[in-house]
Amino acid sequence: MPLRIIIFSAEKHCSMVAIPTLEEEDAKRPHREREQLVGKRTGIINRVKAICIRHGIRGFKPNLRNAREHLAALRTPEGSAIPPNTLAELQRELEHLRFIKEQITQIEQARLEQLEQAPQEGLNATILDLSRIRGLGIETADMLSSEAFTRDYSDQRAIARYVGLTGSPDESGSRRREKGLAKAGNARVRRGMIQLAWRFRRHQKDSGLVQWFEACVAAGKKRKTMIVALARKLLIALWRFVTLGEVPDGVILAD
Repeated sequence: MPLRIIIFSAEKHCSMVAIPTLEEEDAKRPHREREQLVGKRTGIINRVKAICIRHGIRGFKPNLRNAREHLAALRTPEGSAIPPNTLAELQRELEHLRFIKEQITQIEQARLEQLEQAPQEGLNATILDLSRIRGLGIETADMLSSEAFTRDYSDQRAIARYVGLTGSPDESGSRRREKGLAKAGNARVRRGMIQLAWRFRRHQKDSGLVQWFEACVAAGKKRKTMIVALARKLLIALWRFVTLGEVPDGVILAD
């Protein structure tokens, strides 16, 4: 049974806080580490491009496998080679990039091996079920399984609040207005769901959720606002899919 802590506020209100188990917390480490490594990879690529542009060199692609071998052939617009200290810096950056890419590959391969060897152990069954949905890959399935779907929710509103995809109304007297997303929940899942909602429009065009989104946009509602609403509806639909086995209307599953 999961450990729970009771918190009392100054107004004597009581709330229950669910503490994840060691296994649940450990399951979050691979995709969180990969997220950090991807951010570092992007930072190195941007720095290398910035250094090249500083010397007038454009079009160099540091993400290519043989990018380091091409450094010596780079020339400035004046036809001169890259200065030695700058060249050494670029070589170190590309070596660091190679190392980070290897670490990302190791994490991805370890996860695939774990899913293949024990498909029904722990969260693996949930990850495999989610990855059957077209447009939802292993990375997103892993993130949702370990970050959102390990908790017990009283209803669909509870999971939307946990992720921070609900509104934050501002009420004072007769004034009623919406201040946008609450942004008080799990930011990692919230970002992932909004990105998934955009992909869902491309890969699940015939689903009921996407058709609802397109109808709202065609009626004049703002696309940016409605994509958040689509992300919220999609999150709830995926939660019902993994807990109750209900396939969302019109969603295509892999064979």
